[in-house]
Amino acid sequence: MDGMELEKRAAGPSMEEMEWDTVLTPSYREDLRYFSEKEYNKFVKLNTVKDWSELRWKDIGKPFEVTSFSKEKTEWEEKNGKALPVHTSWEMFNRSFHEWFVKDVPAEMSRSKKEFFSKLAKFQMRDIKSALGNVLRIHLWNYAHRIEDGIWDPRGKRALFEGLDLQKPRILFLGAAEGYEAMQLSAMYPQGEVVMVDYDEFCRDSRFKEFPESYPFLGYNPATGGNKVYNKSDFTIHYEVNDIRKLSYGKEFDIVLSVGLLEHFPDELKPEVLEWHRKFLKPGGYIIMTTPRAQLKSKLYYEIMADVMNHTYRELMTVEQMGLYMYENGLDIIRHGHIKVHNGIIAKVK
Repeated sequence: MDGMELEKRAAGPSMEEMEWDTVLTPSYREDLRYFSEKEYNKFVKLNTVKDWSELRWKDIGKPFEVTSFSKEKTEWEEKNGKALPVHTSWEMFNRSFHEWFVKDVPAEMSRSKKEFFSKLAKFQMRDIKSALGNVLRIHLWNYAHRIEDGIWDPRGKRALFEGLDLQKPRILFLGAAEGYEAMQLSAMYPQGEVVMVDYDEFCRDSRFKEFPESYPFLGYNPATGGNKVYNKSDFTIHYEVNDIRKLSYGKEFDIVLSVGLLEHFPDELKPEVLEWHRKFLKPGGYIIMTTPRAQLKSKLYYEIMADVMNHTYRELMTVEQMGLYMYENGLDIIRHGHIKVHNGIIAKVK
């Protein structure tokens, strides 16, 4: 298989057509496995809050604000003498992040290691420090994205998204980037339609367009009642480049989804962000949101990967903090929990 590393599937429902259920490619992991019971108990924690009305900010604290920013952001601000505009910050972030998704990671690990030893032999401390940072970042990316599969995390996302009362849903994805989570939802609840929205055209023209057609999404087969593997071309997707605040849709979507959106806004703007979700939702529809978790390894990740990730305001939250923002802004929380590196909440309008 062209050098791809294969691993046998973990315990779970059988798929007669599949011999292997996880493939490690040079850039990412494909994973059609189910969690074993042990893995589920380790990585998935659901519905830990019994009564949201009893939760208080004084007991749970406020989110952790990330304050290490990318060199690209700080240099732009020093040169221009003002804060980096929000739209420009997202353009920088999307291009920076996308570069890492398309890397041949084993080749880059080998290259960065050779570069480090070359700089070490010359004993130039500034170059050594820079080369060592490159080694650290590519090894961290390899672990986070390829080995642990923490960014896409299909098994965790399926655990969060399962069991919803949906038939052929219309899905609106706000701040869609490459659109991963909407495609996973479309595999689980097939034959619907997805509208992806992002105000950076690079997300449509590069991040989504270059998302690998061969990537497999495990979902539901309505013809047999069993499992089915879907690819990007199997979904009905319209990608709109627009500002969320300028969208003309009404309350016409069964799901309004965002991934990593809420944490980029300070408290005074969070009610507006939550209203964006409510604004387009059908009566009885689902709001699905995820945010990065406030855990030690996430804090270390955003510190080490600051040049790649941190071009704009960012917080790390607990699921309790995320849920209380939503509860206080008129949402009824149906399911909540966290997976490897993300919080996830499914809610309806009260």
